[in-house]
Amino acid sequence: MIQELDIDPEVIKLCQEKEKELVDIFQDIDKKEYENTLKVLSAFHKNQISEVHFNSTTGYGYNDIGRDTIEKVFADILGSEDALVRSQFISGTHALTVALFAYLRPNDRMLSISGTPYDTLHEVIGIKKNPSSLSSFGVTYDQIDLVNDDFDYDKIKTYLQEHKVKLIEIQRSKGYSTRKSIGIDQIQKVVQEIRKVDQEVIIMIDNCYCEFVETITPIEVGCDVMVGSLIKNLGGGIAPNGAYIAGKKELIELAGERLTCPGEGKEVGPTLGINKQILQGIFFAPSVVAASLKTAVLTSKVLEDLGYEVEPKYQDNRVDIVQNIIFHNKEGLIKYCQGIQMASPIDSNAIPYPWDMPGYTDQVIMAAGCFTMGSSIELSCDGPLRSPYIAYQQGGLTYSYGKLGVMKAITELLRSKNEN
Repeated sequence: MIQELDIDPEVIKLCQEKEKELVDIFQDIDKKEYENTLKVLSAFHKNQISEVHFNSTTGYGYNDIGRDTIEKVFADILGSEDALVRSQFISGTHALTVALFAYLRPNDRMLSISGTPYDTLHEVIGIKKNPSSLSSFGVTYDQIDLVNDDFDYDKIKTYLQEHKVKLIEIQRSKGYSTRKSIGIDQIQKVVQEIRKVDQEVIIMIDNCYCEFVETITPIEVGCDVMVGSLIKNLGGGIAPNGAYIAGKKELIELAGERLTCPGEGKEVGPTLGINKQILQGIFFAPSVVAASLKTAVLTSKVLEDLGYEVEPKYQDNRVDIVQNIIFHNKEGLIKYCQGIQMASPIDSNAIPYPWDMPGYTDQVIMAAGCFTMGSSIELSCDGPLRSPYIAYQQGGLTYSYGKLGVMKAITELLRSKNEN
């Protein structure tokens, strides 16, 4: 059966050898998975989840006990006062947009302290001109870049002393950049420094790709609100769409009124049969995230030993499920992504090519043979066609599927290299 995937036997042998060197790292991942599983099970028990919570509503969605209880479960798991967990969110970017428009008013100032946000937020904020952006409503935007992959603490404090800032945004995962992702210890430190200067500013975290990688959440170290997608970590590969916003109760109420309408807020929003999938998704999420992390660690170890530049290194502390492979040429990026697609369960016969994706400046190649379109908790790999030509790999519903996908991608990469 392995022959049907056409994986080079030498690549299989190499991966098996490298796995032996990763035992201790895999055990640490298993330990965190266990702690996060306890957290999920405790939340299910506390909120007495039963079959009645699987029931669906239509129309306005009034009195949806499943929806309301799911939001309590998420709040307990994430350590927040409240949560908004809805299929009406199209993506993580949509949830971030709802939050930003909920909290910012004309003449307010937004400050990113992790550099330029992810590409799809550029038109939301107004970094790239758009008549529907925050900027078009009179919201001012500014940013402070990271220094050596850490916050510029002095510059942040000075800026807050000189300007009235309504909201500080922190993007933990790297997006399509070359920086490192931001750990919970860094979040805790910068929150403490911010609060020395400003007690009122809203600290909002883009937490996409980071849930259940660590055992502590940004809310638990003092952040006000955090946002993430359900077709990433917390959906466990089961939730078919949606996203969440979690944090202080008054902020979640504002977000609810922006998602629906003032006066109705969280009280409306039909679930249309999705409750069971959301609950099953977060139930499996700790183990799926662990499988994704093991897949990423193996990828990093093998490709580094083959001479490729990777980030993070296999032994580095991880804060998200994203693994970078830096090719320095577009051919390597394209071939690796095509190899991931070839080992996918869905559309394995499709060949991905770079194309002009909405919301992105550069052409993007995207391998995602997934059960849920665009899901990046399932093994996927993508990257913009711009120097230094980085593949951003993430996901893996099980470690075995992830391992097979990586071995196939490496096979295609090496074959292409040998041919040239």
